[in-house]
Amino acid sequence: MTAFKSVSGSSPAMGSVLEALRTGDCRSTAEALNAGCQCVSLDRQALRGALAADPRDGALQAMLAESRPHLFAESMAFVAARHVQAMADAIAAIERVLASPAWQSEVLSWAPATARRPARAAGAFLGYDFHLGEAGPQLIEINTNAGGALLNAVLGKAQRACCPEVAQVMEELPGQAADLEARFVEMFRNEWRLERGEETLRTIAIVDQAPREQYLLPEFLLFQRLFELHGLSAWICDPAELAYRDERLWLGDRPVDLVYNRLTDFAFDMPACAALKAAWEAESAVITPHPRAHALYADKRNLVLLADPLALARLGVDPADMALIQACVPRTEVVRPEEGPSLWARRRELFFKPASGFGSRGAYRGDKLTRRVFDEILEGDYIAQAFVPPSARRLAVGGEAVDLKMDLRNYVYQGQVQLVTARLYRGQTTNFRTPGGGFAPVLTVPCDREATLYSHTAGGS
Repeated sequence: MTAFKSVSGSSPAMGSVLEALRTGDCRSTAEALNAGCQCVSLDRQALRGALAADPRDGALQAMLAESRPHLFAESMAFVAARHVQAMADAIAAIERVLASPAWQSEVLSWAPATARRPARAAGAFLGYDFHLGEAGPQLIEINTNAGGALLNAVLGKAQRACCPEVAQVMEELPGQAADLEARFVEMFRNEWRLERGEETLRTIAIVDQAPREQYLLPEFLLFQRLFELHGLSAWICDPAELAYRDERLWLGDRPVDLVYNRLTDFAFDMPACAALKAAWEAESAVITPHPRAHALYADKRNLVLLADPLALARLGVDPADMALIQACVPRTEVVRPEEGPSLWARRRELFFKPASGFGSRGAYRGDKLTRRVFDEILEGDYIAQAFVPPSARRLAVGGEAVDLKMDLRNYVYQGQVQLVTARLYRGQTTNFRTPGGGFAPVLTVPCDREATLYSHTAGGS
């Protein structure tokens, strides 16, 4: 396949890439590669091999091929090293702020009661999601229980240098998947140690509502097998299958030590979560991520504070950290009914999100709003964020060059970036329904021309 093929059949991107390589301009190189490299880097045979480590993996491969064909993108995405570093620096600054007693007192004042219980566990798989705007990376939201990390570790085993131009900026193909998998297991063991010290961790329950119906069920299965490979018993279950008795959490007749929580009932309010809630409140099981982590990180009202320099100053934030945060957090405000006329007039510049929502549910671009939906937003619990258009990754889909939107997810634990990945899509929000789109590895393009796949801790590129 021609590596740099424009819609018209010429190759203007080739010159841009080569010139950027010559000058060492990593941002221009990344932009030119995203626009011009339309070849396929995903090696599906290698992907099948990466998914063939367990006798049960035939069913997993069939599940991905038949019902989730757009989970993995056909190619990688390219990001300038200085943008990767800017995200890591901003994340480190935000983590310092969120660890402060002043921040915690502020955000826990509006959090549900279950979030106010102290916890030593940090919370596994925070997700910091960015768009690349004209001013650099812009933080769109922070998520707890961010999905896709293990899927992306597997995806990293199935990439190849797809054309000479990419090879020029690649020193090595993704080869750190095994290291990532071991690091993920160690993260869960560390969550256990933070709460239980030197007690032995034996059993893990991976919990989500109706897990067999979840789109990311393949990742649950991969985690189950990964835990088992490291000597842990692991099960996948609905929260309603759990019971709390004798001061322990149980799945049938099996005691549960640790819960890998994939639920979006962040406060354990649903009746089905009664056992989890009881175990959490009694500290009878280690749960990660937990309600307190969601309140401290992922309640979208927190973005209002992060975007407000006066609020940060009131909370005693260091000026250097404030500068890093202000550079990457778009203006965000609470939606109040009395400000309806102003918000409606400015709606084309805004993106509306439910304060306690997740993913793209209930989220709306202001320029797509009807008056009826806007009135519902005014009566709901929403925030409005300055709209930052996502950057683009051009790929050949069905024989034509198509611009896919791109966002960047940083998987973070205890302030350290474990992995950066991209999600490619068309439409208003990420959806995993776009031909050619899905999760894509991020190839960092450093200015020193020593490119590596960014799949290690912050500063590792």
